[in-house]
Amino acid sequence: MAQELHAAAAVAVSPFGDRIAEAVERKRSQLVVGLDPALDLLPVEIRGEAHLGPAHAADAVGRFCRGIVDAVAPYAVGVKPQLAFFEALGSDGMRALEEICAYARSAGLLVIADGKRGDVGSTARAYAAAFLEPRGTEPALADALTVNPYLGRDAVEPFLSACRRDGGGLFVLVKTSNAGGAEVQDLVLSDGRKVWQQVAELVRDWGEELVGERGLSSVGAVVGATFPREVAEARRLLPQSVLLLPGIGAQGASPADVARAFTSGPASALVAVSRGVIYAYRAGGEWRSAASVEAGRLAREIWAVSGW
Repeated sequence: MAQELHAAAAVAVSPFGDRIAEAVERKRSQLVVGLDPALDLLPVEIRGEAHLGPAHAADAVGRFCRGIVDAVAPYAVGVKPQLAFFEALGSDGMRALEEICAYARSAGLLVIADGKRGDVGSTARAYAAAFLEPRGTEPALADALTVNPYLGRDAVEPFLSACRRDGGGLFVLVKTSNAGGAEVQDLVLSDGRKVWQQVAELVRDWGEELVGERGLSSVGAVVGATFPREVAEARRLLPQSVLLLPGIGAQGASPADVARAFTSGPASALVAVSRGVIYAYRAGGEWRSAASVEAGRLAREIWAVSGW
């Protein structure tokens, strides 16, 4: 019976690449809002008694994230909860994560779990089950998961298998937005290519069998908007992969820096903005209204530079 329910859930879910295309088309937006609920940055009226312990802190985080979801839902195609902020609060934080993922989906948003998971064998299968597999009659916790490719194909395969079976997606770390990533990612191989370019080619190979009807693979790549030339090169190397582009706002990049990411189509890239949206109130205004205004502004600007 459990297997029948699992199969039914899998059949009901279209491939992640197709769901991205549909969401972008419906919203005329490529904005994903990161949920990075740092307690010391929450509005005072939300923070409340968070200092009294994990249960109070998780309650504050949950209320804040629900408010952000309400504020950005008209403008964003998805949210990207940063798992560490929830895990730091123990079991209370994990319950808050589950609740906010369900809440975001009920608001019509895709959920990208930002955990950068990666391990071998049974551990990778457990990670895939935790985030990408339906739980009985309930959907998977997230639509997609960020993963670390450093352990190679055998470590990524359990995630790919879950995507094939249940319609989920992956965003593989390729060229990250932090400056220190260059210490590894920009190392030059014997053939003159850089490590990140080799990883991009692996991502292309891994995603070929997961291309949906809309021409997009369910295996995407994380590429920092802070490196515009690399964004353009990643687009060339990964014509059917969705690029997830962090780094706009707090890390210094602008929407204009990612224009070349969209040459494969309006849904071929998603722009992830966290602090610039969820803490927009720190520049003035009520926190939900400020987040809504900034999300709307960014969505319009990104759509304009995408050229579609």
